Amino acid sequence: MRWIIFFSMWTLWSCSKVKNDVVTNDAQPLVIAYYAGDAAAIQSYDLHGVDQIIYSFMHLKGNRLTIDNEADSLALGALINQKIKYPQLKVLVSLGGWGGCETCSSVFSTAEGRAEFVKSCVEVIDFYGADGIDLDWEYPAIAGYPGHEFQPADRENFTALVQSLRQAMGEDLVLSFAAGASNNFIENSIEWDKVMPEVDHVNIMTYDFYGAGSSMTGHHTALGSNTFEKRSAVQTIEELYKKGVKPEQIVLGAAFYVKTFKNIDPSNNGLFQPAEWNRSYSQPEFETIKSEFDFYWDEAAQSPYAYSADNRIFATFDDHRSIESKVSYVLNQNLKGIMFWQLMNDHKKDGLLKTMVNAVK
Repeated sequence: MRWIIFFSMWTLWSCSKVKNDVVTNDAQPLVIAYYAGDAAAIQSYDLHGVDQIIYSFMHLKGNRLTIDNEADSLALGALINQKIKYPQLKVLVSLGGWGGCETCSSVFSTAEGRAEFVKSCVEVIDFYGADGIDLDWEYPAIAGYPGHEFQPADRENFTALVQSLRQAMGEDLVLSFAAGASNNFIENSIEWDKVMPEVDHVNIMTYDFYGAGSSMTGHHTALGSNTFEKRSAVQTIEELYKKGVKPEQIVLGAAFYVKTFKNIDPSNNGLFQPAEWNRSYSQPEFETIKSEFDFYWDEAAQSPYAYSADNRIFATFDDHRSIESKVSYVLNQNLKGIMFWQLMNDHKKDGLLKTMVNAVK
């Protein structure tokens, strides 16, 4: 491998909100994992049934896509090496992430900046032997990470960027992007009619509906239903349908991490109460304090939640049941697949990934 040489180197429970004009997609839904770990940790995970794994993240240096350091390069190389053990696996590189696209607006605002970036993407993909790129610009044309530049022209510049990437990459390499799940993003960030013909699919980040900036507790990664349409995956995907996005190009998002709020009133077991942010946990981290909580299921949201009366802590997350519901929804709607952030937040054995793969495959 060149990298080694270089460094020596959802039965839908039944959501009745189903489109009648959905095109049947005979292809098995994809399972897509984001990965933000190191070269060693990936060896501990079973990737059977995973179709794509996305190295997270690379960043801009000037106008070029670059990897930050040797350790990150080795991590990407280790992902590429997994294709030997898992021949079905495709490995994508990714640009950006939350806080990782500070100069995207300015770089992609010029034809010269876009051209140099596209050239560097092709070089990186070729050098490592990767299978494509996922763009995770948070966000074009609307406010994202505090202090990062954004401008209305980002919307058109993003279109020009993906068009240039597709032309340079050809049809065989995967081109996808991560999209915010807010109405603001859907309405203002993307020219859906121009972008979707150029990409393989869009990874919808249907999580973080509630978090550090929220004034109320709620389900941060709810699937939703006819009776739970606000702040949910169902609501987001229905808005994409209205924009003409085809089901077979939509990848639903799941969250392998737990969000918690503190000093929460016990009414309604802490759900939809005035909120004070606490912290996030990975699945293994939350396991160590799980006994302090009582667990509940919201049928309308198709989402679990938990409340610790002793500590006045509210927790919101995906669990095995909600993952199965999300997969049922993907199958029912003929979506392209399901993805999650991120693998390092899962248990290494019998985790949410295993449930997801079993439900899909």
